[in-house]
Amino acid sequence: MSLSRETLLFRLAFVFIGATALALTVAPLARIGAAGWGASAWAHWSAAGIWALCALSALWGLRRLLPEHDPYLLPVVYVLTGWGLLTIWRLTPRFGTRQMLWLVVATAALLLITGLPGDLRWLRRYRYTWLLGGLLLTGFTLLFGVNPSGVGQDLWLGCCGLYLQPAEILKLLLVIFLAAYLADRREQVFAQSASLAYALPLLLMWAFSQLLLLMQRDLGMSALLFAVFVVMLYLASGQVRYVALGAGLLMLGGAIGYRLFDVVRLRVEAWWNPWADPSGRSYQIVQSLIALAVGGLLGRGLGQGAPTLIPVVHSDFILAALAEEWGLAGVVAVIALIALIVLRGLHIAVHARGLFRQLLAGGLAALIALQAFMIIGGVIKLVPLTGLTLPFLSYGGSSLVAHFIMIGLLLKLSSQAR
Repeated sequence: MSLSRETLLFRLAFVFIGATALALTVAPLARIGAAGWGASAWAHWSAAGIWALCALSALWGLRRLLPEHDPYLLPVVYVLTGWGLLTIWRLTPRFGTRQMLWLVVATAALLLITGLPGDLRWLRRYRYTWLLGGLLLTGFTLLFGVNPSGVGQDLWLGCCGLYLQPAEILKLLLVIFLAAYLADRREQVFAQSASLAYALPLLLMWAFSQLLLLMQRDLGMSALLFAVFVVMLYLASGQVRYVALGAGLLMLGGAIGYRLFDVVRLRVEAWWNPWADPSGRSYQIVQSLIALAVGGLLGRGLGQGAPTLIPVVHSDFILAALAEEWGLAGVVAVIALIALIVLRGLHIAVHARGLFRQLLAGGLAALIALQAFMIIGGVIKLVPLTGLTLPFLSYGGSSLVAHFIMIGLLLKLSSQAR
């Protein structure tokens, strides 16, 4: 029954991505007429073909590696990924080609994780090794960091035209570390007479992560890891006071960051009143709000909008591009699909065997939910911009691979629970 549901969902995904690709082919006819309609109108079909091969490979491989797995995660992830890939290709074909290649790498990473023998005990046993490796890799960006765009902070490590953002891997390794440590030391950490000695390793590893990100000026990722840390404490203890304390500290940190960092001040002021400088420092968010308004309920039509007026639209503001061409209906669909992934992650957490697996599944689901909330909130001016990617949709190879590894871990956990 589970496999038949998964097959049905994949068929729907193929129909949707195929129809989207066809609409992108026909769109130039309505915009520039038959005279300007050439081979370029068919170029994105290569991305659709690679996506189809990756989706079929993942489906075939997963049914052999994990016959009893969650039937909803994989189809939903691939429909979001295909939707994002075609949108990126429509906006900037050069980045669409790169994202297509990263999708191949991400699919291989997912199958590698799900195909590893045994359970996930090796993650729990070597938690310090994994996190220290992530911290070291992130620390290298302070010495050897580059920025492929040439503008902004040097958050990537690059060689031979390939670039990796270590912070995307660090956030995953931090969740693994927190799940493992809290599973082993929950009674000692949350006891009424708790000793600082038990909480100290937890606080130190988290503090080192925060310090590195602050030194990089990667404040959006820093805020994300802080929120994940608070959620993991709540999942392990069940005590709401940690959430309340975390919210208070986050607001205090935001106030301090406003005074210390120009980038924080700029983003807060652009969020509070973007119309004060609509053609300058608030240009990006103003264009995003215009795209949201122009999209209306059903959008202007695929390929008929002008979302490229928004700077870095293929990455930070891909939701604004979807809103302009797909309307509110498209935005609601994106949020619903991401919410379904989060709900399946929480479902896996509830049914997982052992505290470590429960915390790991819950933490991964929370990480996806928090990152999606922060970037969606920034695009619609609900919260200040954070510079994060929208999971599975935005351009970003490191982000795509990291999220596919998360899905691989959730699929592995769902198989063990079943």
